[in-house]
Amino acid sequence: MKNLLLVLGGLMMMISSPSIAGSQPVKNETATFAAGCFWCVEAQFLQLEGVSKVVSGYIGGHVKNPTYKQVSAGNTGHAEAIDITFDPSVISYEELLEAFFVAHDPTQLNRQGNDVGTQYRSAIFYHDQDQKEKAEFYIKRMNEEKVYPKNVVTEVAPYDTFYIAEDYHQNYYNLNKNQGYCQYVISPKLEKFKKVFKEKLKTSK
Repeated sequence: MKNLLLVLGGLMMMISSPSIAGSQPVKNETATFAAGCFWCVEAQFLQLEGVSKVVSGYIGGHVKNPTYKQVSAGNTGHAEAIDITFDPSVISYEELLEAFFVAHDPTQLNRQGNDVGTQYRSAIFYHDQDQKEKAEFYIKRMNEEKVYPKNVVTEVAPYDTFYIAEDYHQNYYNLNKNQGYCQYVISPKLEKFKKVFKEKLKTSK
């Protein structure tokens, strides 16, 4: 496997948006990613400077108002996903894409580790044409560069109805650090993520 961050960093330079001039206020934007269990991904993206909010939920299915029990059974077509509210003057969409591809294995089809099913698929739900083009560009170039031994299988789909998950799923890791799944699955992933993005982490006030 080639150096993932090296390749992603190069791609980010190729497609980065022009800098915002002057003191014009910048509106927050939203990115929506699915990368396996949303508990893991939520905990990772909450670490990044410029990310003000991460909400866990369900997207991409055919059942209205699905419950966690329905989604986890794999019958609704939804993916466990996160809505990320971010300040593009602090962290760009390209940087979030970089974090997304580091946060999970995008070559696994409909699974992440022991979590198996379409609800754990790798997916990017774009909010506009710019996000769509950037996501597709990253995936195309990573496959051309053979960043992974296998092709990236991340789905790129338009953002549709996002159903917010039940309250107990929100900020799950920070509220349940002593729980077994958090200790043995999320914590190691989170520590690795923090080491990779140590220059982009929030600083404690």
